[in-house]
Amino acid sequence: MTSVCQSAKTPTLDQSAVERRKWTVAEVEALFELPFMDLVFRAQQVHREHFDPNAVQRSTLLSIKTGGCSEDCSYCSQSARYKTGLDRQQLMAIEEVVEKAKAAKAKGSSRFCMGAAWKGPKEKELETVMAMVREVKALGMETCVTLGMLKGDQAQRLKDAGLDYYNHNIDTAPEFYGQVVTTHTLADRLDTLDQVRNAGINVCSGGIVGMGEGRKSRAGLIAQLANMPTPPQSVPINNLVAVPGTPLADVGKLDPFEFVRTIAAARITMPTSFVRLSAGRQQMNDEMQALCFLAGANSIFYGDQLLTTDNPDVDHDQALFDRLGLRAI
Repeated sequence: MTSVCQSAKTPTLDQSAVERRKWTVAEVEALFELPFMDLVFRAQQVHREHFDPNAVQRSTLLSIKTGGCSEDCSYCSQSARYKTGLDRQQLMAIEEVVEKAKAAKAKGSSRFCMGAAWKGPKEKELETVMAMVREVKALGMETCVTLGMLKGDQAQRLKDAGLDYYNHNIDTAPEFYGQVVTTHTLADRLDTLDQVRNAGINVCSGGIVGMGEGRKSRAGLIAQLANMPTPPQSVPINNLVAVPGTPLADVGKLDPFEFVRTIAAARITMPTSFVRLSAGRQQMNDEMQALCFLAGANSIFYGDQLLTTDNPDVDHDQALFDRLGLRAI
């Protein structure tokens, strides 16, 4: 008798693709096309080969400089080009950031991420951020920053200050990129990631789905990430939060199962990366989040605020962890 786990009806896929470094967009698209149960089952198998399936890493993200960004990213509430009602704020004081980090650690976060809304840091700004990194690192937390595009020796200086991770999302597939951003190119972003990687900093890079792209573009995003010289150590998958005043304010919502498929594809193609549920989690019910964890997500942003959008409160997250038998790492 054929076992349930080895059903003859399970679609076949070129298994050598799982072991190869390079994934074609067609191969990733084939993952998306699998029956939902088969895809999630396969992703869970890959997940268990590399991670404790009941352990989830928790990061806190703080906006240390809010609004006034010169870029035109169509999804972003912080662009100076759009009227979103966001109050612009200058770079926070080091002491205030450290207090926020202490509070995050007390609530169970192991990584503290600091985000600044600008195209790239200037010299004085970078010096201040480096001081923040050193102070947060001294608390015993992992450190991460997202500062836009880097130049010169900035990545190396951040490494020397003790930075563990640099976040720089590639947002979407190459062919869809120009429909989302026009003030810089995907190549600009990849150049910054090369600098980060060459400096010995862990890469945190993912993208956003639900921006009106098709399934092929979602597959293209995953393939682009998986085919980097080294896949990102952290892969945040964002479900678009449609902010009023931005060009994507009225885009239709992505099918929840399609989002879970994206998580599963990320897990299969990047088996040793942490796959993070990022923006849009506030709009997910507990059942959808549980499916994402089953599909291989093993990291979340933790805390009531995610840059400028809401995030589930920590009590709700802890209750969900308790219901699912998950533990924080």
